[in-house]
Amino acid sequence: MAQTDHFIASDEIHPIDIVEAVATHHEWDFDRLADDQIAMSVEGQWRNYSLTLAWSPREEVLRLICTFDMDPPADRLSRIYETLNLTNDQVWDGGFTFWAQQRLMVWRYGLVLAGESVAAPEQIDQMIRNALIACERFYPSFQLVGWGDTEPGAALDIALGEAYGRA
Repeated sequence: MAQTDHFIASDEIHPIDIVEAVATHHEWDFDRLADDQIAMSVEGQWRNYSLTLAWSPREEVLRLICTFDMDPPADRLSRIYETLNLTNDQVWDGGFTFWAQQRLMVWRYGLVLAGESVAAPEQIDQMIRNALIACERFYPSFQLVGWGDTEPGAALDIALGEAYGRA
């Protein structure tokens, strides 16, 4: 049985209610912005991440956006975009983009719940966890490209390299 099951009273519950239960379970700071939207802040190893989840009943999609500040020098943007393309080739469950005007790196994912499907707490928890894992995993690559002399492919090798042994 899932750890979040005792927070969920019914199978007919709003997706944002489930997100709120997951956030409460993890003791993440959150703010219910509207019936269909919640924002939270989660501390990672590299950054604090801002997550927003919004439910669109018309499209039947629970959309997750996870952002972190990134303000690379203008002359490095083409390499950042190249790194984003290489990164997105390596991920299956979402994708990165860079919002230049806001100076934010963004992970986006949409969970389709068509046909009156109901998301399980474990499913939403995994969706959020995958966003955080992706941001943590690829953050060093973006940093190396944005502020170092590292080529996008070499920077991505760091994120994709397997760790061996234990420290």
